[in-house]
Amino acid sequence: MKLLLYPHGGSGNHGCEAIVRSTLKMIPTATLFSSNPDEDKRYGLDAICTLRAAQAPMSHLSLAYWKAFIRYRFGDKEAFDRTSFRSIFQEANSDSYALSIGGDNYCYGVPVFIYLVNKQLRKQGIKTILWGCSVEPEVLKGDILNDLRSYTHIFARESITYEAMKEKGIQQLSLFPDPAFQLNRTDLTLPEGFAEGNTVGINVSPMIIKHEKAKGMTLLNYRQLIRYIIATTDMQIALIPHVVWNYNDDRIPLQFLYNEFKGTGRVVLIEDHNAEELKGFISRCRFLVASRTHASIAAYSTQIPTLVMGYSVKARGIARDLFGNEEHYVLPVQSLQQGNDLLKAFQWLQTHEDEIRKHYRTFMPGYLSKTFQAGQLLQTL
Repeated sequence: MKLLLYPHGGSGNHGCEAIVRSTLKMIPTATLFSSNPDEDKRYGLDAICTLRAAQAPMSHLSLAYWKAFIRYRFGDKEAFDRTSFRSIFQEANSDSYALSIGGDNYCYGVPVFIYLVNKQLRKQGIKTILWGCSVEPEVLKGDILNDLRSYTHIFARESITYEAMKEKGIQQLSLFPDPAFQLNRTDLTLPEGFAEGNTVGINVSPMIIKHEKAKGMTLLNYRQLIRYIIATTDMQIALIPHVVWNYNDDRIPLQFLYNEFKGTGRVVLIEDHNAEELKGFISRCRFLVASRTHASIAAYSTQIPTLVMGYSVKARGIARDLFGNEEHYVLPVQSLQQGNDLLKAFQWLQTHEDEIRKHYRTFMPGYLSKTFQAGQLLQTL
């Protein structure tokens, strides 16, 4: 089996990196078609898979350009775009499985380039797999639904997506945990101010701030939470980024929080690391309050009581599958109305810490084992 992994925006989103690393634990030979191979090299993915640029440049003097130009002039409006993605089409063969990774590629508008790549791969007879996905139920219509129905198989990572797809008549469908639940962890030396087992990890993203209904309400809630932890507990606080892309960088809101509270001696700002190293920090927290899905998965999988400040189906669905419902485990950012909403949700988590840990001990081993079952099923398709 030859895996072709696409699309991949780059490992500066450590959730994307985590999916790649965990998938390669199941099937270790793959080519990753990336929008930013240099970024992936910086985080070490070149050591575990073959890296290729997802899109290849075209010189106006090249044969590829002129072939595309002729096809375009004769009515093939996709000719140039298809030619730019030629590296994946050229690498694909009868032994290939094309895994569409990323988790939520159908959640942010119309994925026209995914349509284009899927269409050509299917034309070449390549099996296309949607791997570890979440999709908002309300977008399951039109071109998105038609493309989903054309996959060889879909692996939904949470039950809300799974049930919504079933209702739309998608048959080639399975429910398994996100592959990143099996991500390895690497424990680096903890920085000064990080108390192992008695630190609250905090992750906040520009993405949830964009979804807030009242301007400034998200950071107000995080500030109130930090004040509460400092004033009423002996716990330390670690601010942990999980996406560091220039246009979507967790370090910006986290730096804002750090600047306000660094004088207390109770807050440490974790630097950027690869996904396994970040999981190492998260796994040594006592609690995690996170907005990034794969930061929360790093915590869930290492049995850390976790509260997610979410905005979409993926946070709700994963929490529902872990705990039976998402209430108390996911706080939708759109619901924030008062400055202490996050604080109150965290207090519930504190009160139920022992109960949550007991649930993890009995539930999580079986749940984690299902991720490898997904890999076993993949090899039989």
